[in-house]
Amino acid sequence: MHIALAGNIGAGKTTLTKLLAKHFKFEPHFEVVDDNPYLEDFYKDMLRWSFHLQVYFLNTRFRQILEIRKTGKNIIQDRTIYEDRFIFAENLHEMGLMSKRDFDNYTSLFDLMELLVTPPDLLIYLRASIPTLVDQIHKRGREYEKSINIEYLSKLNEKYENWIKNYDKGDLLIINMDELDIVNNEEDLGKVIDLVDARIHGLF
Repeated sequence: MHIALAGNIGAGKTTLTKLLAKHFKFEPHFEVVDDNPYLEDFYKDMLRWSFHLQVYFLNTRFRQILEIRKTGKNIIQDRTIYEDRFIFAENLHEMGLMSKRDFDNYTSLFDLMELLVTPPDLLIYLRASIPTLVDQIHKRGREYEKSINIEYLSKLNEKYENWIKNYDKGDLLIINMDELDIVNNEEDLGKVIDLVDARIHGLF
C-alpha cells in the first residue's frame, strides 16, 4: 500500500509521516530538503532559480516513486509529484517567477513522467490556514524559510484547494490541521490515526 501526504509548506507533512509510519509500521519516504542544492538560492532569488529548483524536485520525486514501486512494501510518502507540477511550478509561472518557455519545458517533462507514475492508494491532504502555516514555519526555524512571505503562502493555499477539489486519482482524506496538535496532544493524534485506519481497512 502506498499512502502519500500533501499540504502546503508548514502544514505538518513530515511530522505526520513519521508518526503514521511508526504507528502503522509503514516505511517512510521523506522529501529531500536539507540536501537540496537549490533551495537556499531559490528563496533569495526566485526568478533566477525557480526552474532549476522545480526540475530538481521533479527528478528526485520521480526517482522516489520508482523506488517505492520496486520495494513492494507498505509506504508512506511525504509530498507527491503532483504538487510539484500543479501547485509549485504552476504558481511560480503565474507569479511571473518562471518564464513560459521554462514552464512549458517543465510541463512536458512532467507529462512524460506521469505516464510511468502510479498514484498513491490513499492521498491525505493536510489543510491549514496561513496563521497555522506561519506558526509552524517559525517553530522549525529553517534559515532559508525566513524569507517566505504571506502572499506566496496564500497563493499556494489557493492552488492546493483547487487541486484537491478536482483530485480523482484515488482515495482522498482531508484533515484540518488548524484544529489539531498532533505533536503535543495524544488525543488529537489518535483522531487522525483512527481516520487513516478506517481508510486503510477500506482499501484492503
